[in-house]
Amino acid sequence: MSNGLKHELQNVISGTSQVRFGATIQSVIGYLGSGARAGSTAEDREQVKDQEGRSIREFAIACGLWSHQVDTSKYVSEGAEQKVYLRDSEHVLKLNDAIYFETWRDYLRNLLLHNYFFPDTAYELIGFTEIDNTLFASVQQAYVISTTPTDLTKVREFMEANGFINTRNNDYLNSALGVILEDLHDENVLTQNGILYFIDTVFYLTEGFWVE
Repeated sequence: MSNGLKHELQNVISGTSQVRFGATIQSVIGYLGSGARAGSTAEDREQVKDQEGRSIREFAIACGLWSHQVDTSKYVSEGAEQKVYLRDSEHVLKLNDAIYFETWRDYLRNLLLHNYFFPDTAYELIGFTEIDNTLFASVQQAYVISTTPTDLTKVREFMEANGFINTRNNDYLNSALGVILEDLHDENVLTQNGILYFIDTVFYLTEGFWVE
């Protein structure tokens, strides 16, 4: 079963299978696919990410995905990686600078994995913008209101039932899939009417992801 799921995820990441709100994300990844790959040193990776940023700007402008319009009066909160704004009564807008990822390609793959595993809180890529010379992806997501505090024991039970083993703190690994999922604390997983909603996730692929 895990081999079939891995193959399905590989197809999603490669852009040959669809996932909710995945088309635009896959298009950007496809555009970046012809660019340089991440290097072995921190300096190499920084250069690759900067190059990707330039390519994303070109692609976004050409495809109508470049926007500077953010209603700052609807600011909600922010963390190390993103700024959150209320877009309407049912959605939030999140600006993410991909700081948790070595490359923009990795960040976009993370969106696809989130949308596959958690379609009820899927990210819709609206476009890209720049604030103080920093590139941000602009994504829309369903607005989830927490009704009770999240029990992290239930999060762990849910993850383990789906093949993800807790490695430390709030981080998980599915070794069969080659997928890491981190930062599942009680502000990133909300509970609404007894149901867990994963609103902020950080997915990484291991080298084993591409091994059949």
